[in-house]
Amino acid sequence: MHIFNYDFLQDTFLPVQIVNLASNINVLRLVANERQKVHKEIFQSLETIAKVESVKASNAIEGIVTTDKRIHEIVQYGSTPLNHTEAEIAGYRDVLNEVHSNWRQHDFSEKDIQLFHAQMMRLLDPASTGAYKQDDNVIAERMADGRNVVRFIPVSAADTPKAMEQLTLAYQIARDNASINKLLLIPCVILDFLCVHPFADGNGRISRLLSLLLLYRNGFDAGKYISFENQICNHKVEYYQALKDSSENWHTNLCRYFPFMMNFIMTLYACYTELDKRFAVVNSSRITKKGRIEATILNALTPLSKADICRILPDVSPTTVEVVLGRLHRAGQIITIGKGRSTKYLRK
Repeated sequence: MHIFNYDFLQDTFLPVQIVNLASNINVLRLVANERQKVHKEIFQSLETIAKVESVKASNAIEGIVTTDKRIHEIVQYGSTPLNHTEAEIAGYRDVLNEVHSNWRQHDFSEKDIQLFHAQMMRLLDPASTGAYKQDDNVIAERMADGRNVVRFIPVSAADTPKAMEQLTLAYQIARDNASINKLLLIPCVILDFLCVHPFADGNGRISRLLSLLLLYRNGFDAGKYISFENQICNHKVEYYQALKDSSENWHTNLCRYFPFMMNFIMTLYACYTELDKRFAVVNSSRITKKGRIEATILNALTPLSKADICRILPDVSPTTVEVVLGRLHRAGQIITIGKGRSTKYLRK
């Protein structure tokens, strides 16, 4: 069985690029923390948008998709799921809300991991939610020619309880070691969780929720305002390649954590740089209100309504927003989605 031990983080010469990125993240984190204290309304607006992006993206990575309209209704208004797909989306919404609101009350423990899984899957199969897999599973990949290829064989169902016990214990030991960088520890733990693959379904989504939990508990909350999951979704080819590279020889303890670690740190760095950019747009006093509206809609990753823009830019009138949206639409720079009050706008 794989030996869960993160002492290499204090003994190994870490790649310079990873160390530099981690240092840059810390600088951006301090700036963001100071801004949050002064500009609470702006960050609340960013959180609302990021929550929708996170639910949509994390499920889309697994091929679970629905319309943007239904995503907004489920996430923002608590709409009752109408089918199996929407039940999965609603489950992710519920756990994401729990992580956002009560992250201090949870930890990387078997109890909380199983609790998150039960909450995420409760609308699908209440009888088996939160329980570890009963049958062995494999991680397969469908090739361009239609063939299915086994990419990784996780821990067996019989060995999963022991592996999860060892994984959570190893994390707690490393977390309490002052010589180990807590930010760099997180992707190593998430990689090991994915290699164990403890549940019959939902492992990828749970891994992203655990990533957010561990980041929040260690003071890195950019994912609350800029969707961490959306960054992964936008670069999932690189994400899966890093996961593949780092999981090779995992069972024999000869794996290299650095590819996955690098991808994880780059994703977090992208969140912080995007947060810095969006804040500069919505809070800048050096550009006009119309310029800020234009920058907000053209930089958006998901469709925004007039109300969304007004929440991001509370000092801008709805009339001014309508004027700018009309001009951008006539110029062919944005497209409309939906009709009437539910109309949303997205960069073409």
